[in-house]
Amino acid sequence: MTSREKFYECFYKIVNEKNNNSVYLSAVKYNEIVSEIKNVRSSGIKSNKAYRILKRYDLITIGEEDKLILPLLEGNTNILYYITNENIYDVLHDVHLSIGHGGKHRMNAEVKKKYKNITQEAVSIYLKFCESCQSKQKSKNKGLVIKPMVFSEMNSRCQVDLIDMQSQGDGEFRFIMVYQDHLTKFVQLRPLKTKRAEEVAKHLIDIFCIFGAPMILQSDNGHEFVNKIIEDLKEMWDTLKIVHGKPRHSQSQGSVERANQDIQNMLITWMKTNNCKTWSEGLRFVQLMKNRAYHDGIKRSPYMAMFGTDVKIGLSSSLLPAETVEKLTTEQELEEILQSVVSNYEQRENHSVSDKEDSTVSNCCESCGCTLGNEQTSICGLCDKKNTIENERSNSKLSLEQQAKKMKFRSINKFPPCNVGDTVRVKLPEVDRSKGDPQNVLFAVVSISDNQYYELGNKNGTLHQLYSRNQFTVCSEPLIDILEVLATKKSLREIANEQSFSGGQGFKKCLCKTKCLTNKCKCKSGGILCNSKCHPNSNCSNK
Repeated sequence: MTSREKFYECFYKIVNEKNNNSVYLSAVKYNEIVSEIKNVRSSGIKSNKAYRILKRYDLITIGEEDKLILPLLEGNTNILYYITNENIYDVLHDVHLSIGHGGKHRMNAEVKKKYKNITQEAVSIYLKFCESCQSKQKSKNKGLVIKPMVFSEMNSRCQVDLIDMQSQGDGEFRFIMVYQDHLTKFVQLRPLKTKRAEEVAKHLIDIFCIFGAPMILQSDNGHEFVNKIIEDLKEMWDTLKIVHGKPRHSQSQGSVERANQDIQNMLITWMKTNNCKTWSEGLRFVQLMKNRAYHDGIKRSPYMAMFGTDVKIGLSSSLLPAETVEKLTTEQELEEILQSVVSNYEQRENHSVSDKEDSTVSNCCESCGCTLGNEQTSICGLCDKKNTIENERSNSKLSLEQQAKKMKFRSINKFPPCNVGDTVRVKLPEVDRSKGDPQNVLFAVVSISDNQYYELGNKNGTLHQLYSRNQFTVCSEPLIDILEVLATKKSLREIANEQSFSGGQGFKKCLCKTKCLTNKCKCKSGGILCNSKCHPNSNCSNK
């Protein structure tokens, strides 16, 4: 079965079990409500049932099509649509792809902007059957003792980090620079040819000239790397003064490290979805998806925390239905659609507005003192936007403080029981995968020995060794048919290479003790630079 068929099989099973379902609407029920509202409006007779319907639903006409929406309260302009059960999967699928295969929190935040009756329950069902999401999820581990960092202003502290993509180079590009502001979590990505501090500094200058420079610049690549960047920045901008942050363990202070992993996951799914191996082209889209997606730490998207508004993506971000937007090609067509949008609440509002005499006295903005003219407000638009941004960042700080308390008391995750036929995720070691591969490989449980050792396999083969329960994570739904499992014994690396989209194992490291001067060095002979996993205690000339 396809993921769509699996979704609706599970979805309708849950819907049918509900005795009083008032959220999910079939196409028949949807049309009945539309007809009921039209009859009430034409006849003017309102029964108790009609009052209940009008309290929950309203009708808006777009073009020649009637849409059910949530009745708007006075002053509210955000239209929320009701959607039929038959269209829920398509909406969830489009939203899921637009935020880079984001999780349930990001999807819930995104669908609530435009739809009223898509529940968290429907989102969770959809995510169960997304194989890309199941294969990239992290394996369960024990809680960590973490000392979180909380900041009160944008550009108080920013962090720069590098993602090593040498094993999957894209033309002349070998690295990805990740720059993140710690308060807003706003991320900026740049492809790099090398990991030299001079090249990093040039990209940072471009960012600083738009967003300003931070007081503290931090990196987990070490003091020497940050100091060299700051020196190069000073040469290009002599009035710039930045200090480097204290060294922190990359796992305990993992804001950027978690962002790095999220970025790699988004990049993997973007490459797979677009059938494209040039990851440098996908960075700009991944950056947008990362910044527009809901961030659980600050309880809003990084874009909202930075600019005080949601990302605008043309008419796709408007309140018009997707099917209407697809038909528009000219400005005239757009104007005609907007003029055709008719609703009772708009007409009532127009009739209820009383005529007011124009004031001849020019007001001044309480904040900046500029002239407001006859506007019925005490502050100008720019000051209002400034206050909105400050409120978003203040609330981001409060959310980070709440998250910090939860992180300190994270408990050990328990492992659920596992049966034959269940689909499980096995974490793939870094040395056995390339940068373009998921973190996990999906298997089906073939057999269980002594109630504690599990034989795992998929369509590419069966693993040589038996696995204990704490070596894998159980998926919530069966994604692999046990009848399709190939009995041929293979290693995890062999199976991962056969499933790989980018060629499989791509991690290389050397253990040289002679500064990597000759081609005896695996990295030098392979034409790549040594990385942090190579000879950690020795000097190197191949960096």
